[in-house]
Formats: sequence, structure tokens, C-alpha cells
Amino acid sequence: MPEICKLPMVASGFRRLVPSFPLLLGIACSPSVASAATAAAVQCQGHIYLTFDTGSQSQTELIASVLRRHQIKATFFLANEKTVRDDYSLDASWGSYWKTLANEGHAFGSHTFDHVYAMRDLPDGRIEVRPQFGAQAGQKLTWTAGQYCEELRRVDQRFLQLTGKKLDPYWRAPGGKLTPNLQKAGESCGYRHVAWAAAGFSGDELSSEKFSNPMLLKRALTGLRDGDIFMAHLGIWSRKQAWAPENLEPLISGLEQKGYCFATLREHPSYRVAQ
Repeated sequence: MPEICKLPMVASGFRRLVPSFPLLLGIACSPSVASAATAAAVQCQGHIYLTFDTGSQSQTELIASVLRRHQIKATFFLANEKTVRDDYSLDASWGSYWKTLANEGHAFGSHTFDHVYAMRDLPDGRIEVRPQFGAQAGQKLTWTAGQYCEELRRVDQRFLQLTGKKLDPYWRAPGGKLTPNLQKAGESCGYRHVAWAAAGFSGDELSSEKFSNPMLLKRALTGLRDGDIFMAHLGIWSRKQAWAPENLEPLISGLEQKGYCFATLREHPSYRVAQ
């Protein structure tokens, strides 16, 4: 009896389902069959880069389990935000969650430690900011580029304490508001700012009365293209109809059916870091 053909494992994060895979089982092994099947498995119509910002943390386990099920690696942007567990997302109580994701090969960037919003640029490279959390929460402050760099590095230092690993050299401004002075500040300390594509805005912060989950899902599936960065949160306080439980898996499955693969920003042409 001929040997059953065994297909090589496809690299995590770059796999797509092969519709004819069941038909391959039972086919006699041959170099041509095996190589053709492997090529079909790794062929992608393009790549989408899933990113998640911290938030209320209500969807953390759901998001992690969906990513594992689809063998997808994503990029997470971390701030020390208040969570539904009545703690903060960079407390020691969250260490095992971040360490597990880090060990699984996900990428991580800074979202500023106290989730600091940029208000406006000031003369001499200074920036008016307002932290959402921490000892100065809600206050308008004037920071230099150096002070902003220290805020970005605070996340890196805490992440190292929690996981034994350093952040990737990326950051994302809270609210997505990036000013010229802010961008220069991040670059001066080695962090590259990461926004998201227009079609990559999940809408999970928007009113669910005006922007239903089916509407947001359709917009993403219709609009996302090769190379786009997608952004959602690990839970949002304000939205009544939570986005992730209803939309995340259909979004991923729909994109897979279109032939898209997924990767972290480490593989993005604009953000990959030379090894």
C-alpha cells in the first residue's frame, strides 16, 4: 500500500486553509504532489496586520483564544489602563497573560504608560498632553520630547519585568492623535509610530446604536487590502454591543476565505526590523 502523503507544517501566521485539503489525504506520496500541496498552502493573496490596544481588558481571553485557533500572530500596544477586574493592565496580576502571549510569538509596542493623550504642539518642540491614568490623570501638562520618551520607555521597563522580554520598537499614540513634535519625540528615542488603515479602524469605540457590529464587519471585509493595519481594543467601556465577541472570528474567517494571511508588524514592509 502506498504511503499516505504527509504535508509539511506551514509557518504560523502565514497559513491559509486549503479547500481541497481533505482530498489530499490518501493520495500516494510523491515529490510533485507534496510540493504542489505545500505551495498551495502557503500562497497568500496578501497580508493583514492585526493590532490590539489595551482597554477595559474585557475581551482578552476571547481574543487570545481566537488567535490561537487560527494560528495568527498579532501586535499589541500596551498602556496601564483600568480594567474590568478593578486593577490595571500592567499590574503584576496581568503578568502571566502578557508572558504567555510573548512566548507565543506576538509582537508588542508602547501605548504610553498612563495612556497619555497629545493635545497640541508647543514652541521649542514641547507638547501639551493629558494623561488618562496615573497620579496626574486629567491634568494638562507641558512635556519635552525627553519626558515623552520616558513615558514610552516606562511601558518597556514594566513589560521586561513582567515577561523577561523587551518591547518591539513601535508605539501608538492614544486616540491615534499624532502631532509633528510627538512624532519627532518618538523617533528620537527609537520608537516608530504605527497608525492604522482607514478600513482597518474596527469602530469598537463607536456608538453601537449608530454603528452596528454587522455594519462594522461588512466595512472591514469590503475595505481591507494587502498591507493594511487593523486596529481594535482588548475591550472598550463605552460601547454597549461589544465588538469582539460577534465580529473578530467572522472577520478573520472572512479574510482567510479571501486568501489573506496574517503577520505581526515585524514582517510589515514599513516596520520590519533588520535582524
